[in-house]
Amino acid sequence: MAQPSSRQGLIDYGLRQLGAPVLEINIDDDQIDDLLDDSIQVFNERHFDGVEEMFLKHEFTQDEIDRGKATSETDATTTAGIVTTTGTSTTISGYGTTTSSFVENSNFIQIPDSVIGIEKIFKFDSSSISGGMFSIKYQLFLNDLYYFNSVELMQYSMTKSYLEDIDFLLTPDKQIRFNKKQNRLYLDMDYNSINAGDFIVIDCQRILDPNTFTKVYNDPFLKMYFTALLKRQWGQNLIKFRGVKLPGGLELNGREIYDDGQRELDAIKQKMQLEYELPPLDFIG
Repeated sequence: MAQPSSRQGLIDYGLRQLGAPVLEINIDDDQIDDLLDDSIQVFNERHFDGVEEMFLKHEFTQDEIDRGKATSETDATTTAGIVTTTGTSTTISGYGTTTSSFVENSNFIQIPDSVIGIEKIFKFDSSSISGGMFSIKYQLFLNDLYYFNSVELMQYSMTKSYLEDIDFLLTPDKQIRFNKKQNRLYLDMDYNSINAGDFIVIDCQRILDPNTFTKVYNDPFLKMYFTALLKRQWGQNLIKFRGVKLPGGLELNGREIYDDGQRELDAIKQKMQLEYELPPLDFIG
């Protein structure tokens, strides 16, 4: 089918683009599976349709809080809260061995493998500005907005912006660290400010599983990229037979097939940066 909806359907599509079944495509099945896995990985990591924005909710447990509140490596309540890293140098003349120790909070939240990026976590702690029925925002609605058109929209908007500025200064955003190779979310915050049962909301990007969302297999970029990988692999397999004469005087030219596949990949990667990737954020100042 011209519109593949399965893994095997995309494999058959790529082989047909190279001439199968009219031509014999000299690629092993294991190589094809590897190339398809590589193509899907590039699609998930570089294509704007390869991920979905997701808001994951996490409830803190008492064990996580105890690890975050640990004050030493020997604290009986933790095995991963505080870690000390030591650096040793023996190159300073006249001083012998110099040792420096660094303490860090290694408490983390394990993130699912499907998450490849985290933007931020939303505020979860209440404050006198925005939390509870005695907050300023609640009183504003209770006393000043008892009926519509009681205040000007411009005044209301300016008041809300002012309250948000105060809230940001009093309860700033929590600092986070995340690396998709670790699948660990580190929260650099005071764990004494949270209780067991509190939630955080994680703004993240989660990859689209093509086995669940089968339209991924019909994506134009994925089809082009996978076909170009097949062509390059086909040429690479035939390079070692260069100069070998076939019946009828034909000669295999794996180098030309390989070069064609590489040129197609280079063109696709350049097009990917212009059309398929999300633009990077601008940093000013």
